[in-house]
Amino acid sequence: MQKLLFSLSVITLGLVIGYVSQRLVLVGKIKAEPSLAKPRRTLQSVALLCLNPIATIGAIWILSFDDGRITLMPAIGVLAMIVGALAAFVIGKILKLKPRQQGAFLCCGVMSNVGSIGALVVFVFLGEAAFALVAMYKLFEQVMSYTIWFPVAKSYSPHVQQEVTARKVSRLVTDPFILVTVVSILIGLTLNTLGVARPVFYSNLNAVIIPSTSLILLISIGMAMKFSKMQAFLKPALLISMIKYLFVPVVVTGTAFLLGLGKIDNSLPLKVILILSSMPVGFTALVPPSIYDLDVDLANAGWMATTALLAVVIPLQMLIIRYM
Repeated sequence: MQKLLFSLSVITLGLVIGYVSQRLVLVGKIKAEPSLAKPRRTLQSVALLCLNPIATIGAIWILSFDDGRITLMPAIGVLAMIVGALAAFVIGKILKLKPRQQGAFLCCGVMSNVGSIGALVVFVFLGEAAFALVAMYKLFEQVMSYTIWFPVAKSYSPHVQQEVTARKVSRLVTDPFILVTVVSILIGLTLNTLGVARPVFYSNLNAVIIPSTSLILLISIGMAMKFSKMQAFLKPALLISMIKYLFVPVVVTGTAFLLGLGKIDNSLPLKVILILSSMPVGFTALVPPSIYDLDVDLANAGWMATTALLAVVIPLQMLIIRYM
């Protein structure tokens, strides 16, 4: 129960701090740019470029690779995105959504909050070794988002589609957030392979860094939360919740089970996959609708509904994991 309360408290606290900060800026109590773009970017940089690499290196440093099937984690993460995209596409067609709505709906189906909420839940309930698997699961997440899902979302835009230029590709390849993630994983793998003993203090360090990273990221998310027009998109939001919490985890966790990941380390990889494949809509899903003139209100409703349902979903995850 303490672990459950801790996870929900960190999630709630981060979002509330961010949202309150946003409101204080809007009413003039705090002087800052209304969008809070710079503070949000700073918080994300601190979390993803400074704190998260330290935690990732330390976790992968002691991860066991005795069973080669553990290397399937990145492929499972890609599968989760593809399954979410296909489900959103089919359901969107059934609902006869307009192109702007279909594009936003697709974003919600594809992008999940694995980095802040997923990582936190995995670490709190399954420990540091499980956290290392989070980095592997989401290894290709950002690359696929920018190279595949953003262009797909843009194809639903009412504006003329722009071609992907060499400069844009170069900018993606040199993106510091992607580079730092890959480098931190490689460093952890190198130390692991060489058999270098990890310092004893690292475990306590990660016990502070991992929740702190999630808290900082959630504050940045709260700074951009909007509640407008959510009721108008209740049905799509509930269907998005069905995709995120039923369809994707069943298909992805089932596939992982068939691949034998439930036979490794007391089913640890399978437990991690169950948690990460049943995460709410990621805040990244709100970016394409904003920049490509898609239906931002629908995407926001999907994000809000799935995030709110965490209060029910996390206890269910823990109940299932107990019997795995």
